[in-house]
Amino acid sequence: MNSNSNPWFACPQANPEAETRLFLFPYAGGGPAVFNKWASGFPGNTETWVAHYPGRGSRHNEPSIPQVITLAERLSDAIRLLLDKPFAFLGHSLGALVAFELTQHLRRKNLPQPEILFVSACGAPHIPDPHPPLHTLPDSEFLNSLQQLNGIPAEVSQQPEVMQLLLPMLRADFQAMESYVYTPELPLACPIFALGGRDDPRVSRERLEGWCLHTNSDFKAQYLPGDHFFINTARESVTASITAELTSAHAKN
Repeated sequence: MNSNSNPWFACPQANPEAETRLFLFPYAGGGPAVFNKWASGFPGNTETWVAHYPGRGSRHNEPSIPQVITLAERLSDAIRLLLDKPFAFLGHSLGALVAFELTQHLRRKNLPQPEILFVSACGAPHIPDPHPPLHTLPDSEFLNSLQQLNGIPAEVSQQPEVMQLLLPMLRADFQAMESYVYTPELPLACPIFALGGRDDPRVSRERLEGWCLHTNSDFKAQYLPGDHFFINTARESVTASITAELTSAHAKN
């Protein structure tokens, strides 16, 4: 499939010879650009595709979707033609919930499942987030909270007119994450690999390792240097871990 024909997924570096597809699901406020540099970090047998939620980038004129379940359902329609090769999912923060719900949705439709579900900087779905919601805060407090998480590049946060344009999308994304309620289902058949930042103020080890209840297969947790956005500061370590797990999975098959 040509990536231009599918607004829901972008392929930074097409690789028709690839044996595996790795789908990346951005955090709140993120678009395909946040994973632009990732494609070159994987071996030649892996092709990366990045989920492109409405309300940002080339889809900025479309309304954002403030519900995880709705996002997952819309993505499930868009991803079907891309499931003709073995694949894996990696979601960071909001993206982890989206990837998890998408996996559940694919299972309910008897569609292929990921070889591995990588969840990053996200508490297990059945454990309530102990933090008060951010999306209901007044603009200035909301933006201050995001800056404390290191989630907004400095060059963007210092441009008030740009931040005003981004606010509705950011609020919708945080609303999606903070209003999410898990509906109990059977554990997944695929392994789950959880990644966490050692200094993440938002996601405790207990919440991250709670993901072990959502698989009947293997579960692993790995902690890397950094805060909630360790995937930006420790990207090479993250891509190396993902590559090692995918290589191991292929060796078993």
